[in-house]
Amino acid sequence: MKKGTITLIVVAAVLLGGFLWVKNVYNQIVVSDEYVQAMWAQVENVYQRRADLIPNLVATVKGYAEHEQQTLEGVVSARSKATQITVDPENLTSEQLAKYQAAQGELGAALGKLLAITENYPNLKANENFLSLQSQLEGTENRIAVERNKYNEAARNYNTTIRQFPKNIVAGMFGFEKKPYFEAAEGAQEAPKVEF
Repeated sequence: MKKGTITLIVVAAVLLGGFLWVKNVYNQIVVSDEYVQAMWAQVENVYQRRADLIPNLVATVKGYAEHEQQTLEGVVSARSKATQITVDPENLTSEQLAKYQAAQGELGAALGKLLAITENYPNLKANENFLSLQSQLEGTENRIAVERNKYNEAARNYNTTIRQFPKNIVAGMFGFEKKPYFEAAEGAQEAPKVEF
């Protein structure tokens, strides 16, 4: 064989190998990105479950606590705000996630107030429908925490993948960007004060 032919074969092999490597890295990043989006969908799913339970809980409490209208309206208003915020998982930014998290936090605080007023109504606390809804809501809050953790883990794996050398070169070429994390609410590091 001629020297030119051998050189051409070597160059073609190197180019083919490089192409295959880029293809494999790109596909790994796409799989990781899709997993982050799937985990985000699960987060939204459990938040939606919470939003779906709230009207039943409010209606049950309303029957016992007619004069707690301000608290009930606060829950309904917070639920409305939280369900109006939508986030595109493909373009998820830290600002969008913070806004979403703030609305969900406001809803959680309103629910806390709603559940706190039940202490004043012994018949409500004994109502089977209320107890069932409260139990479902507690279970949903636990699911939210689990799904947020799963999302954060998926985002961490994705972010690690796109930042590792030489995968970061491929990620940069195709515009893959870091995914934001759920973070603890402000003041969460301090234990609440309990006074009797």
